[in-house]
Amino acid sequence: MTKIILCGCSGKMGKFIAQICAEDENAEIVAGVDIFDDGKNNFPVFSGITDCDIAADAVIDFSNPSVTDELLTYCENRKLPLVLCTTGLSDEQINRVKNVSGKIALLRSANMSLGINALFDLLARAAKIFAPAGFDMEIVEKHHNQKLDAPSGTAIALADAMNGALDEDYSYIYDRSRERKKREKNEIGISAVRGGTIVGEHEVIFAGQDEVIEIKHTAYSRAVFAKGALEAAKFIAGKPAGHYDMSDVIDKGDKSNAM
Repeated sequence: MTKIILCGCSGKMGKFIAQICAEDENAEIVAGVDIFDDGKNNFPVFSGITDCDIAADAVIDFSNPSVTDELLTYCENRKLPLVLCTTGLSDEQINRVKNVSGKIALLRSANMSLGINALFDLLARAAKIFAPAGFDMEIVEKHHNQKLDAPSGTAIALADAMNGALDEDYSYIYDRSRERKKREKNEIGISAVRGGTIVGEHEVIFAGQDEVIEIKHTAYSRAVFAKGALEAAKFIAGKPAGHYDMSDVIDKGDKSNAM
């Protein structure tokens, strides 16, 4: 039985995770952390992570970058494995994540779904084929109108997968309205759409001479992310210090002290 502290337990993702965990005989939410508590949870809820004194095997975080630093310190001090799902982290926070992963098992992913994480590998291979052949690469992501960060962390991760396969030779362009000029060769365009209740949609476009290849992932429910986060928590509990990602969960492999 994996005992879990859930940060952001009153948010939409937190509620999905709590619901899925209640149906999993191998996991249990033993405490929640959120500034709001509707009193409907069957576990204690603390307003701040430092107030939580409940023993656990792992922490799942779906909260806000404003509490990430405090959460990292908490997990580091308690040697508590962390599944960090919050997006929109600053460069300084990302560097802190890397440093803390040398002391605890830490899994960070911009997207917890199996489909998206399989897509990273597919796009890396596709980029190696299409980019040298002169294809332009663009990403269009769509999310609900309540999402704060743009572009999404997943869109950046998809671009990173392609750029990494191309020796980091490409720059990212987020807004083409600022300059009146033709598209440069070595760039990846990333566009964000916000509206309605769109859970998450990411489309990668490889546009060449007289042909276009489109690879698209659509999430119809937040349950896909909740299930992935829960599986990640069960995987990382008891693991040695290191920086893990969802590919480790998929492969069920060890990746100790990897960066």
